[in-house]
Amino acid sequence: MIKNVREFNSKPLEIDLTGPEGNAFVLIGYAKKLAKSAQIDSNKVIDEMTSGDYEHLLEVFENYFGDFVILYR
Repeated sequence: MIKNVREFNSKPLEIDLTGPEGNAFVLIGYAKKLAKSAQIDSNKVIDEMTSGDYEHLLEVFENYFGDFVILYR
């Protein structure tokens, strides 16, 4: 897929887990958007993220999107 050069983002997305972006529902929203961009089944990702506690959610998020996102505690 060829995209417009304005969509190019050389920096990874940074998320501060100690702020409002660290909310589980916000992270699920990010996961949906990132999965769509990466052409991954977002339902599978969300189901996996929500199958455990918050730490599990972070682990799954990191497994899928760790190459594109930096999480800070």
